[in-house]
Amino acid sequence: MGSIRSLKCRECGKEYEPQFRYVCEDCFGPLDVLYKEVKVDRKTFELREKTYWRYFELLPIADKKNVVSLNAGLTPLQHADKLGPKLGLKSLYVKNDSVNPTFSFKDRPAGVAVSRAKETGLKAVGCASTGNLASATAAHAAKAGLPCYIFAPSDLEHVKIAQALSYGAEFVSVEGTYDDANRVAAIIGDSKGIGVVNINMRPYYVEGSKTLAYEVAEQLGWEIPDNLIIPVGSGAMLNAICKGFEELHSLGLIDSPKGMKIIAAQPHGCAPVVDAFKRNSDEVIPVERPETIAKSLAIGDPGDGAYVLKRLKQYNGIAEEANDAEICDSILLLARTEGIFTEPAGGVSVAVLRKLVEEGKIAKDESTVCYVTGNGLKTTEAIIGLLPKLIAVKPDAAEVAAMIR
Repeated sequence: MGSIRSLKCRECGKEYEPQFRYVCEDCFGPLDVLYKEVKVDRKTFELREKTYWRYFELLPIADKKNVVSLNAGLTPLQHADKLGPKLGLKSLYVKNDSVNPTFSFKDRPAGVAVSRAKETGLKAVGCASTGNLASATAAHAAKAGLPCYIFAPSDLEHVKIAQALSYGAEFVSVEGTYDDANRVAAIIGDSKGIGVVNINMRPYYVEGSKTLAYEVAEQLGWEIPDNLIIPVGSGAMLNAICKGFEELHSLGLIDSPKGMKIIAAQPHGCAPVVDAFKRNSDEVIPVERPETIAKSLAIGDPGDGAYVLKRLKQYNGIAEEANDAEICDSILLLARTEGIFTEPAGGVSVAVLRKLVEEGKIAKDESTVCYVTGNGLKTTEAIIGLLPKLIAVKPDAAEVAAMIR
């Protein structure tokens, strides 16, 4: 199994062979990949390909010939020399995953999961998704030459899956809610042997997201930032990023990340983790009807929500929310200072950052990394009403010149 040692239950600790399995048979807890001992140092990665596959030894694929790559990853860690001073921060960085091949961070987990499906001989892949993950899975499936099935509610606007369908994916239109589509995907995936990346391939899928920690550490010269602002939907990405920093420490590549502060950012209208954090409770109460423009984060019952709360306790963390107006304002602020056009999830990160700086919960001399996970071109409807109206003028140079200041 290459460098994989086993799959370990996050709850009871039971270990399993790395097979087509994703929950513990004893307690139904989620399974995480454990690796055999591997020897790498900082120089190992210096001359490698500029994708997240540069960390091959730390990912759950045994043979490089099974890697399905669209050259995603090693995205810019942009020093925000305009936005930082505007917020009063001396050392602000934006991790810009909006420039991945399908324009979101989902290329990381989808790429790893599809590669694992190929390595284990699965004949098809799929996902339950209404947006970014559908596109990322379909694109990697096309590259791998595997059929791809997208499970989503039947009332989903066609434009939301146009990108995924362009890669040749088949849309399984399920009457009901996203939860209904997710349940059907789980049943069909298990019964038909389809690798549903965010369900029965989940132990391997989440490993892709931890490369967001690897890259930030390497891009900062193997230093650990003081603060991480991470948008939270299911919570899987935040948990994976923490795992990534811990693995780098166990390999001797970075100092202990114990002093790092993790900040979970959610949108008002779907912030069950924030609500639990502010109640000082370990129970995440699901939001039955999410209402937010940040659709990619509108997961009312986050699968890893309880683990996000544990990570916040472990890493001196904070959970905070931002409303629609704050999200839109922050999308435009990021675009007009750093030239990065983000979808609302990134706007949530920036809005929460602004709020915490204003409240004095992020010190101005601390280093901060703000994760931007998707491209604004996918969700232009969120801010179109805030943009200047287009006014036609006659093709007369003098008339146009009079308009320009």
